[in-house]
Amino acid sequence: MGINDSWNIRPRANECSKTNQSFQDGESFYAAIFKDNNGETYSRLDFSIKAWEEILNNKDKESLFSFWRSKFEEEAPVKAKEVVEKESAESILRRLIDENEEKSENARYILAAMLERKRILKPVDVKEDANSKMLFYEHYKSGEAFIVRDPLLNLSELDAIQEEVSSWLGTNDSTPKKEETTLPDCTSQSIS
Repeated sequence: MGINDSWNIRPRANECSKTNQSFQDGESFYAAIFKDNNGETYSRLDFSIKAWEEILNNKDKESLFSFWRSKFEEEAPVKAKEVVEKESAESILRRLIDENEEKSENARYILAAMLERKRILKPVDVKEDANSKMLFYEHYKSGEAFIVRDPLLNLSELDAIQEEVSSWLGTNDSTPKKEETTLPDCTSQSIS
């Protein structure tokens, strides 16, 4: 997968993409990532359990790239803060994904691992091909999908990358903590 592939995937929907029925708080649903025919852009659709079963029985599921089961949770309104805060690990990850520069790939991976350990992102799928390994995460609160390429880092590279991430976060301690050096462990799901 090229670095310029489109990864701008929308957040979790409040309703089923097939039936347009609203999800209820606590209801299980399926999130699915689909590739367009050219394989250059990806989109997310969310389905009720019943609608998902119909989709799986449909023979035209070739564009299905990844999927996972999740639970819908009503999102509480966010209160605006009056004090300007330093950029958080989550906001830095979002910015780096939006910028989509190859030089930030290692930092995106480390930030995603940090957010997984803090239980902000949960791993939902892994896709591997001959050239890359893609990690799929879902935001615990908002249900947004995050796709991060695993750069297959060497242990010798971690210190420098963690120092760079620490400087972005405004921390003075560049000594990596054990939990920050633990890399994500996701399990792959078979689609066929």
